[in-house]
Amino acid sequence: MTNTGTFRSGVLAAVLCGFALPGLNAAEAVVDDNAFASLQAETKKTFQNQVAPFIKNYCTDCHGDEKMKGGITFSPALKNPADPASTKKWKQALASVGAHDMPPDDVKKQPTDAERRMFMDWVGKMRFLSPKDPGLFVIRRLTKVEYANTLRDLLGVDPSIAQELPDEVAGEGYLNTLSPLQSEQYLDIANAAINRIFAPNGAQPTDAQKRLLGEAPAPGVDVRGAVRNVARSLARKAYRRPATEPELDVLVGIFDLGTKNKLPYPAALRLMLKAVLVSPQFLFITPAREPAAGQKIVALDDYQLASRLSYLLWSTMPDAELSALADAGKLHEPAVLRAQVKRLIMDSRSRALFDGFGAQWLGLDELKNKTFDTAKFPQMTSEMRAAMYEEARWFFESLMRNNQSVVGFVDSDYTYLNGTIAALYGLEKSVTGPQMRRVKLADANRGGILGMPAILATTSLPNRTSAVKRGVWVLEQVLGEHVPPAPPNVPSLEKQDPQKVASLTLRQRTELHRTNAACANCHKILDPIGFGLENFDAIGRWRDKDESGGAIDAAGELPGGKHFSSPKELKKIIASRADDLTRCLTGKLLAYALCRQLEGYDEIVIDHLMKTIAKDGYRMQTLITEIVLSYPFTQRRVQ
Repeated sequence: MTNTGTFRSGVLAAVLCGFALPGLNAAEAVVDDNAFASLQAETKKTFQNQVAPFIKNYCTDCHGDEKMKGGITFSPALKNPADPASTKKWKQALASVGAHDMPPDDVKKQPTDAERRMFMDWVGKMRFLSPKDPGLFVIRRLTKVEYANTLRDLLGVDPSIAQELPDEVAGEGYLNTLSPLQSEQYLDIANAAINRIFAPNGAQPTDAQKRLLGEAPAPGVDVRGAVRNVARSLARKAYRRPATEPELDVLVGIFDLGTKNKLPYPAALRLMLKAVLVSPQFLFITPAREPAAGQKIVALDDYQLASRLSYLLWSTMPDAELSALADAGKLHEPAVLRAQVKRLIMDSRSRALFDGFGAQWLGLDELKNKTFDTAKFPQMTSEMRAAMYEEARWFFESLMRNNQSVVGFVDSDYTYLNGTIAALYGLEKSVTGPQMRRVKLADANRGGILGMPAILATTSLPNRTSAVKRGVWVLEQVLGEHVPPAPPNVPSLEKQDPQKVASLTLRQRTELHRTNAACANCHKILDPIGFGLENFDAIGRWRDKDESGGAIDAAGELPGGKHFSSPKELKKIIASRADDLTRCLTGKLLAYALCRQLEGYDEIVIDHLMKTIAKDGYRMQTLITEIVLSYPFTQRRVQ
């Protein structure tokens, strides 16, 4: 029905043209349960009566079980149209059908314009095939950073105590397992932490020891009753919720085990504290209560909501105010929850959102260890990498705390610099010293993430820029599109004949590369974006000539006839796509907040969020707040 290259290019072209899913207007984006059921029934009926015959008539001859041109088959999607894997196929097919790439011109059977519109309208409403569902609820383990911060806030120890744990990636693919090696590491860290807060034998208890475990009971006081109260108080803090009576029985039993082995009172409490620090209730975020029998979907209890919110924005345990609201059963109230989101954002601890989410979104978690040609780029020292990272973090935080529009990520007239990174901007004479500060930018080519050295360096190769890497990055991380991998067995630019390309610029070499038919369709979408940023070298410095000495040509045209000739003009085009920018960021942050990939009903949730966010000018605090108040964030499916 179509070749793979055309199929890919149709998808990407639709994205860059601002192609929206048809058939879904603002009124339909937010629906009550009755309207949702009606739309769901209508969508199923349309699929059975019109869409399935359309696919069988025009697609399956080339993309069925017998033939799978380009490795594509619609057979599974016809059997289960609401499956997440099928959803991706429908969205890919949407672009190609709309662009008349499918069926190709040499196929006699062609759908009418009305049939094409019917199919495209159905894809726009396809999300209604999924049942209303908050999605899989992940009872997850604390990340390395969250664990270290929680030890700091619970015990008062330096978070570097957990530095020997392996680095982990939070978010969509987060693992919730615990290996034997990790269990041993947690035990070692617990021992080290306890040694730091406990006074030596016979000495006066430390303040941290008193805060966590209280004073020793006076003579004549029921010791086991006192210990149970200590266990209750300790578990409330460490488990981030009240402990159940069976959980308290376990902790008191550990104290008893200590006394049976002739441990004095403080040492037996120390053993109990160690048990808390290696327990699943501490290492995992767990529910406070089990749902009633027969319940399929339940609201998160206030304790779980407090933890989910605190670890999202602070990467640590809830503070006293969040805990008190959870104890009072008030945190789930929308007005209260909105106020707490605002409070947490304005606190300095919210820098954790960039370290956990922002750096991962922008790809800067790779910057510290990325390889650069030291002969070409001796500037890429550890200090420079740290300054690059800090610029991005300060910029992210400014948009969040000042409640600016998401569009500011692409088009802004300021950034944050210190003396180290100012050299990349040519501002080393006016910005000196190690302190990051806000700097007004006179050059409109700068400002925003597209002209930021950290991103430009991350999306380059060790010894040169890469139009492809930069183009893919903009499409996937900024506009939210998935770019297919390159076809196999296609030689890289480095494999070109050195004599033939000796006098060519990098752009000319890339254009020569895409004369390969398998490469042409995708590259004609990716390359203009990447070459629009070619004035920035591999570490983000401005230049007028490339590595070969040829003049930089940053001009290009995107599908839809949008022309640009410089980075600032490319930025304006992309910044005009406010809805796409915001939807991309909303989806990525929602997936991070839920610790799972988005699917099914999540698309309807994002429709709902986008309606509210757009009304408020795409502001960052509104985006974050609406995610926290959203259906999948506040509800959980009972397995």
